[in-house]
Amino acid sequence: MSTEQPLTGGLTPSQLADFERDGYLVIPNALPPTTVEALLAETHKLLDNFSLSDHPMTRFSTGEKSDHVGDDYFLTSGDKIRFFFEEDAFSPSGELLKPKARAINKIGHYLHALSPPFAALLDPASNPDLLGAGSSTGSVATRPQGSMVICKQPEIGGAVPPHQDSTFLYTDPPSAVGFWYALEDATAENGCLSFLPGSHRWAPVRQRFVRAADGRSGTEFMDNTGPQFPVGEEYGEDKKDENGDGEYVMGEVKAGSLILIHGNLLHKSERNTSQKGRIIYTFHVIEGEGTTYDARNWLQPPAEGFTKLIRA
Repeated sequence: MSTEQPLTGGLTPSQLADFERDGYLVIPNALPPTTVEALLAETHKLLDNFSLSDHPMTRFSTGEKSDHVGDDYFLTSGDKIRFFFEEDAFSPSGELLKPKARAINKIGHYLHALSPPFAALLDPASNPDLLGAGSSTGSVATRPQGSMVICKQPEIGGAVPPHQDSTFLYTDPPSAVGFWYALEDATAENGCLSFLPGSHRWAPVRQRFVRAADGRSGTEFMDNTGPQFPVGEEYGEDKKDENGDGEYVMGEVKAGSLILIHGNLLHKSERNTSQKGRIIYTFHVIEGEGTTYDARNWLQPPAEGFTKLIRA
């Protein structure tokens, strides 16, 4: 049995070293079964009870084309709970091919404030390890944002190409860290994550996903003219591994596991063609001091600002 003591309320020294080396960290059994069951029950309740009568049938694209994820329903979801469909849940003529609860790609983006079971994860009294993990990874005054359930539906769950989370939630300098909780087992068959270890050290944030400029509606990708790495001598393209881009490592995990993901880390997931879904809950934290959250980011804070996770 290991005698290593955890950092105060956070990661052990070896866990932190693994995160700094690889850019991601798998923490098994981060949530007890009772919490997993409660979050799954809340997810199914939300999926069963949302209305189709006034829904714009917005689809969430996991590719590089973004026009159809730039409508007002998407852009104004930062302080609401809204539902986004899988692209392949529709026929060529636009008819929904699956029951609504089996057709949703994700639910977002304010679950951590509006859904009591998900909000409970941010309660220091009930989840001190979460707060410690945030501070251990370098986020001293973090603010969670962009919380969402991703369903990866059976048969139609779309593939997600290699990407970096800081492309979508950019701060100057980059500071995003993803918290990814498996609420069901994530396997090779149902589209688990894969990671390019160490890529956070050499892969710059070259592009950003932003609201369209010049008064146009929608979203677009733009070249990043700001810092492309977090502050630190360990970052930079000259740190690239001698083996080149390396090989992606599959991240199969059991329900209840937490994966921490550095904002510069390249990661992806494959299409789910199996009969088993893969429901997960994820949100991101950003450094609340010494960084600037960009006004062109697609996700903008509600009037009261982003929820504060750790008070410095």
